Amino acid sequence: MHVVLDETAMTAAGQGNILASRLIHRAHAEPGWFLYAPTCALVEADRARPGTAEHLAALTGITVLDLDLPAVLAVAREKTWAAAHSRHAAQPTADRPGGAVIATTAPKRWAGEPVRVLDLSP
Repeated sequence: MHVVLDETAMTAAGQGNILASRLIHRAHAEPGWFLYAPTCALVEADRARPGTAEHLAALTGITVLDLDLPAVLAVAREKTWAAAHSRHAAQPTADRPGGAVIATTAPKRWAGEPVRVLDLSP
């Protein structure tokens, strides 16, 4: 299971959201569970809740995704960097042929987007 955390999910994890905490635990403890934190979303989460980026980057079950050239090109076309980088990270790759699910506490924001969503709303 491949899951991309958007900035709302990252912020929620730092505020005690039980569903976000369970995802983090699974990625740490269970084989086959992978969590990704796109850097642009990590920046926005840290702006909303200072300390979030440092905390999440320290967790062994989370892979921080760099802003490589394909991500830059995807982000450059969009209005919000966090959403664009999250959407780009959820697209199929050689490592993730089925793509990834975006975990969010704002599922309506992803309506009409070509991504699968995991609602972490309380």
